[in-house]
Amino acid sequence: MTHKLADVVKANANLKRQEASGGAAHIISQFADLLQYHVSTFIDNEIPGLPQATVRSGSRPLKSLKQRLRGKEGRIRGNLMGKRVDFSARTVITPDPNLSIDQVGVPRSIALNMTYPEIVTPFNIDRMYELIRNGPNEHPGAKYIIRDDGQRLDLRFIRKPSDLHLEYGYKVERHIQDGDVIIFNRQPSLHKMSMMGHKIRIMPFSTFRLNLSCTTPYNADFDGDEMNMHVPQTFGKGFRSPLCCLTCFSLPFYAGAKAECLELMMVPRQIVTAQSNRPVIGLVQDALLGCSILTLRDTFLEKDMVMNILMWLDNFDGKIPVPAILKPKQLWTGKQIFSLVLPNNINLIRFSNTHPDEPEPIPEMTPNDTRVLIEQGELLSGTLDKKTNGTSGGMDC
Repeated sequence: MTHKLADVVKANANLKRQEASGGAAHIISQFADLLQYHVSTFIDNEIPGLPQATVRSGSRPLKSLKQRLRGKEGRIRGNLMGKRVDFSARTVITPDPNLSIDQVGVPRSIALNMTYPEIVTPFNIDRMYELIRNGPNEHPGAKYIIRDDGQRLDLRFIRKPSDLHLEYGYKVERHIQDGDVIIFNRQPSLHKMSMMGHKIRIMPFSTFRLNLSCTTPYNADFDGDEMNMHVPQTFGKGFRSPLCCLTCFSLPFYAGAKAECLELMMVPRQIVTAQSNRPVIGLVQDALLGCSILTLRDTFLEKDMVMNILMWLDNFDGKIPVPAILKPKQLWTGKQIFSLVLPNNINLIRFSNTHPDEPEPIPEMTPNDTRVLIEQGELLSGTLDKKTNGTSGGMDC
């Protein structure tokens, strides 16, 4: 392109010289045509009826602006809309309802190949030594040591133990591990929720595992869909909070990919979509059905079932509620057990899907248990169906 621009400049200078020296009209016309040819082939080198401009050697046609931009391999589709990138992985997705919504199950084979550069500090140097001793073929391990002078040591080819020496400020390119933050993507990426931040959980087998509630924003299903994982490589250079920057304008705010992913892209921050101001992530399938059945008025659970459910609670304080029925057998209502999941500061009044349109004779009493009432985190009445646990929006959300 630079050579072609030089041709345009030369042709323009020659035309000016001819005009200044009072050349014949047909000569000036030829120089003007030559300038027009160079400008035209600079923009589009495939004009019908016009000979193609070639590179200096004449071996091949010149690639003009139009050819650079257009088509599948062009600048737009090939380099901007989709690119081949490092630190990414792709495989089939399968469901896992036992994962949290902000987790993604990553195969061990991918974790052995993907790395995150961690800076050696007094707080992590012992762990870094353990990782480099494990090496590149054992997880959790490491693949490279990057010294502060930029020299990169490949741990596959370490000849002597002294090469494994670490100092503060060195970087260790370690395997990704549980809790690392990644960006998960399903194509086509149609809105911002098509790329969200998740935390890694290393798992056996060869597919990415995904919570079912996350399928809605990705528009994913499990009939063979593949998804992409990208590992951010920087945490943040001199990272400060944005609030700090508002108060001290002179100090720059450097945000790294990992920090931005944590603060802006994580799944829990995307539950309410700006697109329609309602939840885009809600309970679906088994979890939705389970909540509905668990909170039915006639659902009672025996002690063994209650204990099994309590094992799954993350914030369980060890206090088992008093059973609703004591004799002849201890029985807990499903509503009691569901209340253990709810935060203490939730108060809610709304109605189930099956609530009748006409007003009840006594508003506080609904014969079919369709009035959902939660006070101080305790579910007192109502069945939690899709209207409460799904993605319905509006004032009653």
